[in-house]
Amino acid sequence: MALRVICLMSRFNARGVTTACRSMSSKANSKNIGFIGLGNMGGPMALNLMKGGHKLHVFDVSKEAAGKMKAQGATVYDKTSDLAGKSDFVITMLPNNDIVWKTYEEMTANGVNENTVFIDSSTIDPNVAQQVQKLVKAKGGRFVDAPVSGGVPGAVNATLTFMVGGTESEYECVKTILVDMGKRITHCGSYGMGQAAKLCNNMLLGISMIGVSEAMNLAIRLGLDPKVFSDIVNSSTGRCWSSEVYNPVPGVTPTAPANKGYAGGFSTELITKDLGLASGIATSSNTPIPMGAMAHQIYRTLKSRGYGSKDFSVIYEFLKNDKNN
Repeated sequence: MALRVICLMSRFNARGVTTACRSMSSKANSKNIGFIGLGNMGGPMALNLMKGGHKLHVFDVSKEAAGKMKAQGATVYDKTSDLAGKSDFVITMLPNNDIVWKTYEEMTANGVNENTVFIDSSTIDPNVAQQVQKLVKAKGGRFVDAPVSGGVPGAVNATLTFMVGGTESEYECVKTILVDMGKRITHCGSYGMGQAAKLCNNMLLGISMIGVSEAMNLAIRLGLDPKVFSDIVNSSTGRCWSSEVYNPVPGVTPTAPANKGYAGGFSTELITKDLGLASGIATSSNTPIPMGAMAHQIYRTLKSRGYGSKDFSVIYEFLKNDKNN
């Protein structure tokens, strides 16, 4: 999955933040927005910003991904620092802790513009988000963490949930941009709390997808029609996002990756990474997560068996195959 991440950096006092937000209140007054990471999530998110009337400045290690955005009217950059210099807001959507940290180090090495705001929408360790905020602040800028939930369908349809970590004034400011990509923008608290919310949510997502896959596999082996059983679940107490929107059984939910050979979507590699991050913060906070730890081990097994690039709902295919059990 290609790069994804962005942050808010700028030398803002409370008055500066308020001014920036006021200027964003009208669609007629479009902004220059930088977007770094144009993968399965970042690409559609960037397109929705363009649909909102904003001018996009983009970067991705994949020339193909960047080229697609160029064809839509975005300006492509070879250096993230140049991109940031032309942007009022910068959004990053990147795959892991190391890439996020290195991206921000490089992007801010020569300082940042006084009124640029950086938003990181990747999923990383809350402690890393806090370190990035300190880095950006030291350069004279502002940063918020704003990871997302809703998957590729949410990115495409601009119905994502954003979990924002930062001050109240920073939250109100970035909300004016995030509404073009999502339908629910929630202030979770201070820096890193958006990431804390996201990791807890993704731990639950991994657990629920395994549970739905187990139940669907058992029901089908007992002779139930998968669509009939899915309808029962989704009108009963077993209903969840994994069963209703992202069912892992091919032919049940038309838009789910299961109908595309488990291509695209949210990769097994990434859910494994997120579950590992959840395990790490659980250890540091002395919090028991027996189901989360088991889910992490199961997805690590899938990754080691060559399923890393497949959507994480491929767990159903893994469980269905007797050779894996």
